[in-house]
Amino acid sequence: MIPACIGVIMDGNRRWAKKRGLPPLEGHKKGYETLKETIRWARDAGVQSLIFYAFSTENWNRTAEEVSYLMDIFRAALRDEIETVAGEGARVRFLGTRERLSQDIQGMMSDIEERTKDKKDFTLGIALSYGGRAEILSVARKMCLEQNSEKNIREKDFEKNLWTAGIPDPDIIIRTGGEKRLSNFLPWQSVYSELFFTDTFWPDFSKKEFEKILSEFGERERRRGR
Repeated sequence: MIPACIGVIMDGNRRWAKKRGLPPLEGHKKGYETLKETIRWARDAGVQSLIFYAFSTENWNRTAEEVSYLMDIFRAALRDEIETVAGEGARVRFLGTRERLSQDIQGMMSDIEERTKDKKDFTLGIALSYGGRAEILSVARKMCLEQNSEKNIREKDFEKNLWTAGIPDPDIIIRTGGEKRLSNFLPWQSVYSELFFTDTFWPDFSKKEFEKILSEFGERERRRGR
């Protein structure tokens, strides 16, 4: 059984760099290479949707130098890997609040989303400046304003307004780096996700480990409360 959608929490870049006596920025650079490889592995395995937790709302609290470098990596990704994936028949979606992002990044994001909105082969989701609680609050406020009464809000209507609307809930969530929590990543969508935690730092995450997770997923019985 191949998962329709996988969510990935890419953790451990800075610790990977520290272990090697390198500046944190080198860990992020190597982590970006792993992201590119993971997209290939997922597509080759037949996964239809992949969502990366690239930058959380809490990550804005890091040093200005690190945030600036991460934004530079994202610009490069928009021009390079994400553009390549878009050209290969994939739909690209960006999840999160955009107000704090620079105008050039916002413009590139909107352009790619518009050009790929009708693609069907594969969906790449990038959670950037994303927070799960912020997403839920955003939807609740919007629906209360639209419907004028919280009594009218139904679960299926709520889901249609999530930032992930149109993307399946993740069958699997993978977190690298040894931590065993979701850290505000897709709290609504992950209620039935199979969780896989690995001690491997994200830059060292390998195809072998990815395939092992897919194999273990295929052996799990998913009852969804039944």
